[in-house]
Amino acid sequence: MEKTVSKAGFKPKALEYFRLVEETGIELVITDRGRPVAKITPYVPREKAAVKALRRSVLRYEDPTEPVAVEDWEVQK
Repeated sequence: MEKTVSKAGFKPKALEYFRLVEETGIELVITDRGRPVAKITPYVPREKAAVKALRRSVLRYEDPTEPVAVEDWEVQK
């Protein structure tokens, strides 16, 4: 979800908007004369970001009981 606010509207309520982003996880887009100029997003630690990027990347398991090949084993170290 995303919320949009003008620079003039953001300035006096900046701390409120920071809390909103932190508590709800929404992204905040700041505009200048209707044009997006900045985006405030919740902080995500690198580990969670990496897991999120890989989520749903495995479409199916061909044979989950098949042993790992030697080449693949080296990659997993």
